[in-house]
Amino acid sequence: MNARTAPALLTPQDHHMSHQLNNSHLDALEEETIFILREVAATFERPALLFSGGKDSLVMLKCAEKAFGVGRIPYPLLMIDTGHNFHEVTDFRDFRAQELGAELIVRSVEDSMARGTVRLSHPGESRNAHQSVTLLEAIEEFRFDALMGGARRDEEKARAKERIFSHRDAFGQWQPKAQRPELWTLFNTRLQPGEHFRVFPISNWTEMDVWQYIEREQIALPSLYYTHKREVVERKGLLVPVTELTPAKEGEQIVVRDVRFRTVGDITCTCPVASTAATPGEIVIETLAADLSERGATRMDDKTSDASMEKRKREGYF
Repeated sequence: MNARTAPALLTPQDHHMSHQLNNSHLDALEEETIFILREVAATFERPALLFSGGKDSLVMLKCAEKAFGVGRIPYPLLMIDTGHNFHEVTDFRDFRAQELGAELIVRSVEDSMARGTVRLSHPGESRNAHQSVTLLEAIEEFRFDALMGGARRDEEKARAKERIFSHRDAFGQWQPKAQRPELWTLFNTRLQPGEHFRVFPISNWTEMDVWQYIEREQIALPSLYYTHKREVVERKGLLVPVTELTPAKEGEQIVVRDVRFRTVGDITCTCPVASTAATPGEIVIETLAADLSERGATRMDDKTSDASMEKRKREGYF
């Protein structure tokens, strides 16, 4: 689905179809995720769960709730805030963490800018890629030895290369050609001082799996994930939201469209898609027909080259 292609109208038959789709495989995915979450808790001394308030991290948090219970999640939740996040998402992040009685740690790219460790080439530059600096600083500050995130293999080519337990060296860097094998769900978790692991408990899930699980478990999400009216402009095949951070350029026509966000991140590089889907079941139907990946349809920062994400991941990006 792109900026120029409206989704097909949802019919009563489509709504019925969403409830007829087989989701028995979700039990196996959930079981694997819970196993990984418990394995991290048992193996590492100072793990943390990355939690942005987005749908993938909310699915992962739901699995953590099932694994350990409310008020008993044994590691803190960590968010790296660019300062340009949608307030609907950060508000929901704070609400969900408080609801579960979980410790929430927030570290800001703006603090890194104040320290001089992050320097923008110009005031309007996206801060998204600079999160890696703030993340590495948080790892050093708290001496985290494992960070769990909601990245999935179906999102992007570089993420498809990752192991579930992905080793990072003392500089926080990733070496794709030097990854450890994971045969029979046996994870090599040996670390040298200063090293850490990035762990991906929902790596084997797809966008469809996530939405089927959200529907089945009735997981509450920030309102941005569902249809709403928003001012946008069409730019490079994407619908760019018109905000103070992303104003319309000269010659661009501002239109009001029914849209939703497939993924949420920094405002400066996250785009919605045209949609009238107001429920998880309706989104399941739209996802069946989508011909672009989640990031390919919504992320401006991945449009620079096919190697954009891999380059950032090598430098410490999650």
